Amino acid sequence: MLQKFYKLMAAGLLMLVVSHPVLAQEKPKPDSLRTDSTILESVREISVDNIPVVSLDDDANDGSAQNISSVLNAGRDPFLNAASFKFGAVRFRVRGYDADMFGTYMNGAPMENLDNGFTPYGLWGGLNDVTRNKDNTLGMKPTTYAYGELGGINYLDTRASYQRSQTSINYAVSNRNYSNRLMVTHSTGLNKKGWAFSVSGSRRWADEGFADGTYYDGSSLYVGVDKRFSDRHLLSFVAFGTPTENGRQGASVQEMLDIAGTNFYNPYWGYQNGKKRNSSVAKSFQPIGILTHDWKISDKTSLLTAASITVGKRSTTAIDWYNAPDPRPDYYRYLPSYQLTDELKSSVLTALQNDVNLRQINWDKLYNTNYASFSTIKNADGIAGNDVSGKRSRYILEERIINTTKYNFNTTLNTTLSKNVEFSAGLTYQSQKNNYYKEVNDLLGGDFYVDVNQFAERDFQGNTTANQNDLNRPNRILGVGDKFGYDYDIDIKKASGWVQSVFRFRKIDFFLAAEHSYTTFWRVGNVRNGLFPDNSFGKSKKNEFYNYSAKGGITYKFNGRNYIFANASYMTKAPFFENAYIAPRTRDFEQDNLKNEQITSVEGGYIMNAPKVKLRLTGYYTEFKNQLNVLTFYNDQYQNFVNYALSNIGKYHTGIEFGAEAKVYKGLSVNAAAAIGRFYYNTRQQATVTVDNSAEILAKTTVYSNNFRVPTPQEAYTIGLDYRSPKYWFVNVNVNYFRKMWLDFNPIRRTSTAVEGLDRDSELYHQIIDQTQLDDQFSVDAFAGYSWKMRNRFKSVSSNTYLVFNVGVNNLLNNKNLVSGGYEQLRFDFEEKNVNKFPAKQFYSYGLNFFASIGLRF
Repeated sequence: MLQKFYKLMAAGLLMLVVSHPVLAQEKPKPDSLRTDSTILESVREISVDNIPVVSLDDDANDGSAQNISSVLNAGRDPFLNAASFKFGAVRFRVRGYDADMFGTYMNGAPMENLDNGFTPYGLWGGLNDVTRNKDNTLGMKPTTYAYGELGGINYLDTRASYQRSQTSINYAVSNRNYSNRLMVTHSTGLNKKGWAFSVSGSRRWADEGFADGTYYDGSSLYVGVDKRFSDRHLLSFVAFGTPTENGRQGASVQEMLDIAGTNFYNPYWGYQNGKKRNSSVAKSFQPIGILTHDWKISDKTSLLTAASITVGKRSTTAIDWYNAPDPRPDYYRYLPSYQLTDELKSSVLTALQNDVNLRQINWDKLYNTNYASFSTIKNADGIAGNDVSGKRSRYILEERIINTTKYNFNTTLNTTLSKNVEFSAGLTYQSQKNNYYKEVNDLLGGDFYVDVNQFAERDFQGNTTANQNDLNRPNRILGVGDKFGYDYDIDIKKASGWVQSVFRFRKIDFFLAAEHSYTTFWRVGNVRNGLFPDNSFGKSKKNEFYNYSAKGGITYKFNGRNYIFANASYMTKAPFFENAYIAPRTRDFEQDNLKNEQITSVEGGYIMNAPKVKLRLTGYYTEFKNQLNVLTFYNDQYQNFVNYALSNIGKYHTGIEFGAEAKVYKGLSVNAAAAIGRFYYNTRQQATVTVDNSAEILAKTTVYSNNFRVPTPQEAYTIGLDYRSPKYWFVNVNVNYFRKMWLDFNPIRRTSTAVEGLDRDSELYHQIIDQTQLDDQFSVDAFAGYSWKMRNRFKSVSSNTYLVFNVGVNNLLNNKNLVSGGYEQLRFDFEEKNVNKFPAKQFYSYGLNFFASIGLRF
């Protein structure tokens, strides 16, 4: 039976590798808006010689034992190492997956957000010393602490008794997001009475980061306490928080970058009283507490139970305005390309080049506008005779806030049923409540702001209720710190249970696992919107989803160094809240026919673990069905915010991963990795178009997205040398290369309306339809370090006292044209069909940047 199962898995993998576009030497063309089947065209052959094939090492079982050891997850995977540290310059995504396809657990508690599935890594940023204990699993491998996500799972153990007993003081300088970091950590280890304590704190700061107008101010604090009651019970508690504030950088069009003379132009800042002020400031403080009980029931059975709580806010500021010109310096109407005559184009270009206040936000102009804006608001707060007079701000700085309360409970049982069988099971309950609202952050010299909808005032003139953001408090006068605009909650609950069996024999291991989950969510409106009085206030209906997952895999062990494996999975997932509601800021309307996403995946490959060579080669195929998305953007045609609700989103991701390390001489190793994938949308998406000021459906249209590429590098390569001296110093240099990169596409341009009347073979037709492809990119990185054992020089110090130096330099050749990604603007000129009127916005990776640290450990 096992042989049949293995043959079926191997045959399926072989068919995958032979048939997918990477190795079949074919790629689909983007959807041509025709109704016939997809047309395939040949592409050049991908030569195996172009894939760096080198090897690497790990201490492994030599196969002499009766049973050959299984592949261990804890060993450093050469491909994962490259993906984590070498491919970050271009925002590489493993297998092209979204972030919700990867899970993170800390001390037994799940960490991902329920509203979008993302892991909030920033909530423990700066706590490097206490987050070093990690176990990373890629793909569908079984784990002992969770069923796992499709892309893999990360486990962090920050418990006090698992921290190295030492004191560490570290200082670092950098020219990236922050310029200074100070970090101090002290851990006691378990004492004779069974107690362990660990504390860690850090501060990261910069008056200005790599880009103009950015800054950083972040602190981090961690406290951990463990108590071992006996050999069978360990109770642990950790609490940590990272209050952070940073001035952000925004993307802009290439025209503005050229005018500013830098690819790192930032439109978010401007001078105020001679100092740079950023309009987009991000703040975050969401402390976390985790209580964990580790119970060794017997020598063969253990139970790990964890409960966690997360509370706090994250926010971003932005300029809001009422009946006033757009203050953004790179607004398309202010650029030379928008002007109608060559004389005007030249005049605007000269003015922008010569006056920094035209290229950046003109804070003085905003303040002066507010100083001159005297108004009287009749019946303020809806009370007759309660009039308010003063400087009514035309511009303000608003703060968009998400206040989160999240609870998690997770318990996992692991037991050895026999010499060959291991069994795991778990139960999880998660609850999350987000409150979304806006506050007035700064009146910018005015006396007050008014809580009304200016778009509704324009569209429903004379209607005294339609323009109200909150009918329960009409014409509300706002000061600094007051809520306005929208105010609503989401409530999400999720419960799941899973079981897993792993069977280990001399030559073959295999596993089977299954999970069942229940998810429910609903919206609660805290204000009664004047446009949707019956659909904005109070609790909406509950959405309920039942989901299931199953996976299995088999590994054949030639010996203790060579393995082949194949895994397969089928799963369903509930839609995320943010993709289910069309415009939750104003109403509880949902997408039609909400249903579960379906995911099918298979992977397989070869692993070598040898004393001098470590290698992994993996092939995979994944298909996603029934995904949803909602895009909200300002539309010039409707002069309002439009909601583009997308359904029937399907994708397939297929490719190969290669990673290798090889010791070639004393202390000298070669490392290499390659990710070669093809990630395509394989459906025509359906769009439902609505506008914020109306319940009417403006259009239902087809987006011709079939065979468009998922926006992530589809090919990434690295090769490097690593030397580790017996005298405790090391140096590493890697060359990285990226190709097959596309920008996220604008669905509005991929509709029949956008190309109506155009010849399909015309150049203009293809300018509109074809997806924007980026040039190939490369970078060179270097890393070096030295560990000095101070006892060798100073006999009076402890034998475990070390002075440690590290320095890392990314983009060593200072390539300032390295595009890391971007997107096409969600606008289109339907009248003239001019694609250059709203060009794409791109992000550039930093030029030469470094991180250097010195640390004392004792």
